[in-house]
Amino acid sequence: MTDVIKPIALIDRSVISYLPHSTRRLPFEVPRHYHVPMPRSPEPSPKQSPKEPYVPIVKVSPRGATRLKAGHVWVYRSDIVSADGVPPGSLVRVTDHRGKPLGTALYSSSSQIAIRMISPEPVADFPALLRQRIADAINYREAHVRDAEAYRLVFSEADFLPGLIVDRYNDILSLQILTQAMDADPVRQAILGELTTRLHPASIIERVDPRVRELETLPPRASGLLQGEKTSTTFTMNSIHFRFDALEGQKTGAFLDQRENYAAAAQYTHGEALDVFCYQGGFALHLAPHCEHVTGVDSSRPALEVADQNAALNRSLLGSNEVGANEIEWIEANAFDLLKDYSSPARPQEARRYDTIVLDPPAFAKSKRDLDAALRGYKELNLRALKMLRPGGILVTCSCSYHVSQSDFLEMLASATLDAHRTLRLIEVRGQAKDHPVLLNVPETAYLKCVIASVS
Repeated sequence: MTDVIKPIALIDRSVISYLPHSTRRLPFEVPRHYHVPMPRSPEPSPKQSPKEPYVPIVKVSPRGATRLKAGHVWVYRSDIVSADGVPPGSLVRVTDHRGKPLGTALYSSSSQIAIRMISPEPVADFPALLRQRIADAINYREAHVRDAEAYRLVFSEADFLPGLIVDRYNDILSLQILTQAMDADPVRQAILGELTTRLHPASIIERVDPRVRELETLPPRASGLLQGEKTSTTFTMNSIHFRFDALEGQKTGAFLDQRENYAAAAQYTHGEALDVFCYQGGFALHLAPHCEHVTGVDSSRPALEVADQNAALNRSLLGSNEVGANEIEWIEANAFDLLKDYSSPARPQEARRYDTIVLDPPAFAKSKRDLDAALRGYKELNLRALKMLRPGGILVTCSCSYHVSQSDFLEMLASATLDAHRTLRLIEVRGQAKDHPVLLNVPETAYLKCVIASVS
């Protein structure tokens, strides 16, 4: 599952090799710059010709400059030295406290992430840069995504497009806009134009996160169609069929970041399986062809209704011997309560036992302040699951909390294993699917952990 996100490293010069040579020179004599149309300053910068569009300058502290030089792309508001009069959502030139140029960024007047770098060089034509970056993101997926009609097309900073998420579900595109700069009309037009030209979707739908728009001080906006009329479709993922309603569900729809983990888990699962936090049946449907019986648990009745529709869709297409209603049972319940009842019933002889258990909870740590509580929650889930697994059983356990590192997660799992008096052998330690790229210098782009282990 995905929460959140997601930043990029300073763009490598090779990434912007398509920019005109004139935009790659040192900005002592600044070339023409595009910026989201905003009121111009009454007086141009001394380093800019009066004939050129006004491009605001933001100065950052030595700490902020060091962060950018190390390859990160965010500068927090506490490291902004001066941004007087800079309009919300502007394309800005970034300098250190001495005035040395550091590149071009998108500015937010309200977010704690004040600037998000988009290039180490001046940007002469922002819409053109957007179009090229979208084209590059599509080319990346064409090279690396296999056996899927649904995947992430644009992953914000990880595709050098901070504040933009685009997911593809067969012939429908679902997008989210998360920053002031990406919400500007010329930017929206460039995004929609390039997506339409390259992909010819039946529809493009925007999913709005009201909380994000409030944090960015953007006007309220409803989720809905931006283009076309189609709002639902079906798609395949690892040869399993799913329904998709573009205006329902979480985020932009399904949890596409688990796509490769679904297939990996299916290789090892067997016997009786329990899928906890099953949502619309992603893991459960992948396990069903390999297991005698699968039980999916979620607290959301609408999600379980879609999961049941997905099971029926696969029964009609694949045959009842592979994925059928008799093999998957859906239970609406609180996961913590259910696992407590199953693992430690009043009468020990009534304890439930499974050969495979999947734990795929939502993010427990939305900030660093939540880390300790999150680790306690993960440990409780895993401890109870470990007690319920038969010898030789398979545990698939996940975390989509960025603030819980892989080492934190493995340490928690080791502690739960000791408390459960079990032995755990790691089969695979995995992350998010390739359509959710990870930038080495931007740790926030790596958030998903998926451990597959054998229990004895």
